[in-house]
Amino acid sequence: MASHRKLSRPTDQRMALLRNQVSYLLWNGKLETTYPRAKEVQKLAEKYITLAMNTYEDTVKVEKAKFVKGAKSNVEVLNDGPKKLAARRIFMSNLYDMQETKGDKESRTAYKIRTSDVRHPLIEKIFNEYAPKFDKIAKEKGQRGGYTAIYKIGPRRGDAAEMAIIQIL
Repeated sequence: MASHRKLSRPTDQRMALLRNQVSYLLWNGKLETTYPRAKEVQKLAEKYITLAMNTYEDTVKVEKAKFVKGAKSNVEVLNDGPKKLAARRIFMSNLYDMQETKGDKESRTAYKIRTSDVRHPLIEKIFNEYAPKFDKIAKEKGQRGGYTAIYKIGPRRGDAAEMAIIQIL
C-alpha cells in the first residue's frame, strides 16, 4: 500500500499543488483546504521544519575585504555552513518564494529599507522564526514533531468535501 495520496491529480499538478500549499502554510501559519490535502501538506511542512531545526545554527564566520572610498577594511560576515546551505537549497527547490507585503501604514521607503537585505523572505522566516521556536520547545519537552495541527471544519458546500484547517502551532 502506498504511503501517499494521489489527490486525483497527475504527478506534476499534485506536486505543484502541495508545493504551493506548503509555502502558503509556512508563510501565513494557517491554511484552509480539504482534509486529504491537509494531511499531505502536514507531512511536508513537518519535514521542512525539522530540517530547519537541525541546521539553523550551522554558520561560519568569514572575513571579507571591503573597499570604502579607496580604503580597504576587513569585515566579518556570517555565512551559512555546509548543512544550512544544503537545507537552504532544498527549501529553494521545493517551496515557492513568497513576497513580503507592505504594511497598511508603512511608507514605500520604509518598506524598501525593511526588505532590502532579505532576498528569500519565506526561507528566512523558516530559519529565523520557526526553527529557533520549535528547537527551544523540543529541548524543553524532549520531543520533536507535532509542529502543525489539523482541525476538521465540516463538509464544503457544493461537493460535500471534508474541509479542514491546518495551522502551525
